[in-house]
Amino acid sequence: METVIIKGQSKLKINSPVFIAGLPGIGNVGKIAVDYLIEKLEAKKIADLYSSHLPPQVMITESSRARLVRNELYFKRLRKKDYLFFTGDFQGLTSQGQYDISFSILDYISKFNPNLIITLGGYQIGKLVEVPRVLGAYTSDDARKKLESLGVVFSKNEPGGGIIGGAGLLLGLGYEIFNVEGVCLMGETSGYFSDPKSAKQVVSVLAKFLNLDIDIKDLEDKAKEIDELTNKMMELPASEEKKEDLGYFG
Repeated sequence: METVIIKGQSKLKINSPVFIAGLPGIGNVGKIAVDYLIEKLEAKKIADLYSSHLPPQVMITESSRARLVRNELYFKRLRKKDYLFFTGDFQGLTSQGQYDISFSILDYISKFNPNLIITLGGYQIGKLVEVPRVLGAYTSDDARKKLESLGVVFSKNEPGGGIIGGAGLLLGLGYEIFNVEGVCLMGETSGYFSDPKSAKQVVSVLAKFLNLDIDIKDLEDKAKEIDELTNKMMELPASEEKKEDLGYFG
């Protein structure tokens, strides 16, 4: 088996798309954001990426059907502008796997001549915040200027260790190897659980940046649910807190 296999539709007419990627990671911020965009924009799946670099398992659907783990590529045309969305079940398990998967999907979409790469992820700060900031990294000067005007923070000290995983590699490989400029948007998150509040902030910024009409009410509702549960947990005595089932956070 090849290390990466992409099964996609043929004869697709996609012109200079914006490529937006969000994979599972810190707080699942990037994945929540991209999955939400796919749902609300009713994007259509055009390719599946399978890889031996992903965990050796199948996923079980609600009807108990088994399917191989994968990453997925979606397409949507809005007002004569094309968008590609990349999401999935997991990131690569190793450094080589991260590189192989990132390179393979970039190589696959290169035939469409993408004009901008946007990667989404979480920035772990180890504590809860009322209003998460959105931090950025860039290879596109024009994108940075516009995002700064929308409140995105570009700081030389954050994140201090760089951007690990797909969010960083897709941005870096996209620019250095495929000559496509881009930005990474990272929502502040405690990193302790899946964080729809941080994802909501990222989606809000992205929607303004791309002039997309996105209803974020569902993300707001999910964020409120997490806030209510977190507040409940903080009010419990330590002895009771240990008995709470934290599986909800996933």
